[in-house]
Amino acid sequence: MDFLSLLWIFVIISSLQPIIRQKILEMERLRLLERLEQRRGSRVIALIHRQETLSLLGFPLVRYITIEDSEAVLRAIKMTDKEVPIDLILHTPGGLVLAAEQIACALQKHPAKVTVFVPHYAMSGGTLIALAADEIVMDENAVLGPVDPQVGQHPAASILKVLERKPIAEIDDETIVMADIAEKAIRQVQATVTELLRDKMGAERAEQVARTLSSGVWTHDYPINVREAQELGLPVSTEMPQEIYRIMALYPQTAQRRPSVEYIPSPRSREPERTQPRAYV
Repeated sequence: MDFLSLLWIFVIISSLQPIIRQKILEMERLRLLERLEQRRGSRVIALIHRQETLSLLGFPLVRYITIEDSEAVLRAIKMTDKEVPIDLILHTPGGLVLAAEQIACALQKHPAKVTVFVPHYAMSGGTLIALAADEIVMDENAVLGPVDPQVGQHPAASILKVLERKPIAEIDDETIVMADIAEKAIRQVQATVTELLRDKMGAERAEQVARTLSSGVWTHDYPINVREAQELGLPVSTEMPQEIYRIMALYPQTAQRRPSVEYIPSPRSREPERTQPRAYV
């Protein structure tokens, strides 16, 4: 075999390696999801958004909740018997309001128990989806976020503040139009959140929580921790199954650069390990 043939073999193997590695990851994910389903007797759905290097050129793709996500989740719910509980593993920065509302409404309509697991964060549209659950299981350090809508690059609530603080004659037409859209967006999100929470805490309390989450009380990226979520009256617990963390480990970030965080991936405790005498050569 000459040098050119060896070079071609090397090129082919190098090009196939990322695809093979991705397929192995997908098989491991499905195996863990199936194991979790069998243990809990439920349908497990993973909605996890990370940067994954899947393209031929190796560019990471930023992920968020899209219409394609809502279509896939709705199909999974349709394929689940009414008596079977649904467990949704949620890890997302948010995304399209339409897609998040579709998923949330479909989960709310499911007759059996719906549990949402948040191992790290579920912000914005992710929080909207979590509000549809009968139980939200969060890691002790996980966070949710406000669901205040964004109009273009600006928070809807901040756009409305312009109308309050400036005379209408000093405001340009585009801002007035954006303010009209912002008012409608906030009203629509508040109505959705109220409907999702009505059966869990009553209509009056649901309306209060909906205003808090959607009217710009906090910045859009404000982290709502477990304590604050419980104080709002959300059905939050911290009994996170270990399988959830193992599933999350199978959704790695792109490895095209040196990682920012490094550690030896094994448990540590204050108890000294009992070691057997070792022989060295």
